[in-house]
Amino acid sequence: MTDTTATLQLGDRSVELPVKAGSIGPSVVDISKLYGQTGMFTFDPGFTSTASTESKITYIDGDAGILLYRGYPIDELAEYGDFLETCYVLLNGQLPTAAQKAEFDYRVSRHTMVHEQMSRFFNGFRRDAHPMAVMVACVGALAAFYHDSIDISDPRQREIASVRMIAKMPTLAAMAYKYSIGQPFMYPKNDLGYSANFLRMCFGVPCEDFRVNPVMARALDRIFVLHADHEQNASTSTVRLAGSSGANPFACIAAGIACLWGPAHGGANEAALKMLGEIGKVENIPKYIARAKDKNDSFRLMGFGHRVYKNYDPRAKIMQKTAHEVLNQLGITDDPLLDVAMELERIALNDDYFIEKKLYPNIDFYSGITLKAMGFPIDMFTVLFAVARTVGWIAQWKEMIDDPGQRIGRPRQLYTGSVEREYKALRDR
Repeated sequence: MTDTTATLQLGDRSVELPVKAGSIGPSVVDISKLYGQTGMFTFDPGFTSTASTESKITYIDGDAGILLYRGYPIDELAEYGDFLETCYVLLNGQLPTAAQKAEFDYRVSRHTMVHEQMSRFFNGFRRDAHPMAVMVACVGALAAFYHDSIDISDPRQREIASVRMIAKMPTLAAMAYKYSIGQPFMYPKNDLGYSANFLRMCFGVPCEDFRVNPVMARALDRIFVLHADHEQNASTSTVRLAGSSGANPFACIAAGIACLWGPAHGGANEAALKMLGEIGKVENIPKYIARAKDKNDSFRLMGFGHRVYKNYDPRAKIMQKTAHEVLNQLGITDDPLLDVAMELERIALNDDYFIEKKLYPNIDFYSGITLKAMGFPIDMFTVLFAVARTVGWIAQWKEMIDDPGQRIGRPRQLYTGSVEREYKALRDR
């Protein structure tokens, strides 16, 4: 909705630009016709001050530490619901009724198996291949197996593709893990919940029954909820950009996984865990705090601060509680990494340096400890992130496809290269 206009002064010329207001959050200046009106573009590296789309899915108030999925607070969804309920909310816009929830859970559970030929696909990878490399390839390859759900102009096919990806992503992730450790693949079981099924596929073996620890399943489910969507971040923007070309949904999600693989995005929890390991003991913390404050030292405290949240990351509070539940369930009451994490958190919340710079602990600070305690190797951390974020990518992709004003993404540039010059034949150079 256009509420007012903004005036852009270019020398002696004034240009009126519409200002659009959202339901909550900052308004935006609509510059979509700026080039036609002025012959000029805006310059915004990283698009940090540019709204690339209009969306009804996720809202973040970084200053207040608020994260909403379709208007529902993240802490309430994580505390009272489960991951598949969050999936339904992100895809459909509201909480499901009991009947809708049961029907959605049933559909997802009946799509968890992958085509049997996919198992042979894994044999083409080296045993020590990074699981994220395997995921990029395997998710993209789904388009070669499920031809009946790649026509993006068909709403029914879009719906089938959405359910398939939510259902099959844990299966593929577990297969990538099993392949890396040389164990046989575990087929999914329809009578298990989403997270419990994933834990069994990762840690079970065919020669004996595997009983899923309900505390571990609940913790993983909560981790999935916390990571399900996060507005127009790098990987989500990648999915939308790929989708704007008309690419099939499997290719779009594979593109998102590739972007998530970057250490500045999905690898942050791994970096935080490595940092805690480097510090090692509580008595070493003052030395590392001093290094973090030293402008001439390249050392950084990982897991503190966030590009969007300028207050306490609301997901970190839930993740801290989850970390304690997992460690207590496993009998880990004296974990050196957790001791270091707790002391670092105490310092960060009381030290003037951290408070002034708003370097509050974020979700990655605790999630690495939790996943390690659950038995996942570090190179699987980002894979788990991808499993969770798939539903957010799909919801964003579907919203983009349904938008009648959607156009192929085409960022512009400020060219600073050579001006036109004459080509010289090789003999004259």
